Amino acid sequence: MKYIFIPNNYSKISDWIKYIENIHYKEMDFRLDAIYHIASNLGLLQPAPIAIIVGGTNGKGSTCRLIEAILLNSKKTVGVYSSPHLLKYNERIRVQGLPISNEICILAISYINKIRGKISISYFEFSTLVALWIFKYLKLDVVILEVGLGGSLDATNIVNSNISVITNVALEHTQILGGTYDQIAKEKSGIFRSGKIAIFGDVKNSFKLRYAAQIHKAIPYFCNIHWFWKKYSTFWMWKDQKCTINLPYPNLSVKNAATALAVIQSLPYFISYQSIIQGLKTTLIGRFQIINKKPLIILDVAHNPHAASFLSKKMKKIKKNINFLYAIVGMLRDKDIKNTLKYFLNIIDVWYCVSLLEYPRGAKNEELSVHLCEKKSRIEKFENVKSAWEQAIKKVKKNDCILVFGSFYTISSILNRKINKKL
Repeated sequence: MKYIFIPNNYSKISDWIKYIENIHYKEMDFRLDAIYHIASNLGLLQPAPIAIIVGGTNGKGSTCRLIEAILLNSKKTVGVYSSPHLLKYNERIRVQGLPISNEICILAISYINKIRGKISISYFEFSTLVALWIFKYLKLDVVILEVGLGGSLDATNIVNSNISVITNVALEHTQILGGTYDQIAKEKSGIFRSGKIAIFGDVKNSFKLRYAAQIHKAIPYFCNIHWFWKKYSTFWMWKDQKCTINLPYPNLSVKNAATALAVIQSLPYFISYQSIIQGLKTTLIGRFQIINKKPLIILDVAHNPHAASFLSKKMKKIKKNINFLYAIVGMLRDKDIKNTLKYFLNIIDVWYCVSLLEYPRGAKNEELSVHLCEKKSRIEKFENVKSAWEQAIKKVKKNDCILVFGSFYTISSILNRKINKKL
């Protein structure tokens, strides 16, 4: 054990978080036997009457949020487990749309720690058990679990889910999940369940996932095969064999909203049109989050090529209506830095590359700037997000824009700082 002090019910939550971060012998563990054993003994494999698991390369958090918001507007009791958090640990476990309190979090962590005995589990496994215990304890109607990494070997995959969702499949974490689309699709499809609904929200790699659904004997419900969506000038349309719905545009991605509606359609509940409308108004911290309008300041956790491609298209449209575009970017070294940043070449006027050395996997600013060999853009390097932010707000004018992206850590550094009221 790396961290000797064992907290108790009177300890601060920060002490407990530090404790569970250090009790396992390695940061990530892809064996489910230990967590499955504990969860099974505690009756946590079915934490609610309806359990939904959401995997995919991007859009998992937004899809979970949209499902949650629609269900909450339908008066269902809902719990969501997601990761990572941006400001505090409690964000990982939401009940009725709000992060859990410190008190119930400590109660759950203390209980799980007592029950596990000498069984060693990772930080993410421990957090997953905490979430499942809280959801079971509160007797919720629906639980939504966001896959942390991959699918088949992720801690969330111990749950007997009723509906499995894969938002999309793109190359990511290739050193862990495999270097081809086939390998990654196979790993993600591990969340499919025999006789249960399997939803896929993308068109690319659809054949691979349909084959996987057959292997797992799941019931496929796939985009552009079983359900469809289309954009129009003032509204968008979603339909399947049972219904056609015209809807106002959501605050989050339409694609993720369409996938969320496929989940809603698969539930054994009547969900009113008004509940869907209200649910689509929801937002999610760090997802194209506008924290200031004059100048325009946008925060986005895009940290891989797939997400960067989507974000860059939005920024190209915004670029037409602003004078100058600054980018504060900090990334982790195990991400595909080159192919993430390439989508913003010729869009950004000034790059502020920051080091994230306070985090174990953080990349140095030089590891970012080496891929920005543009003649049109200026490139500056900073030792941390704070110094880049202070420089940006000093330079930015009212008709300019600051885009902050590249990592959850980069965004959290901004959210933890008070925005200058003079902006």
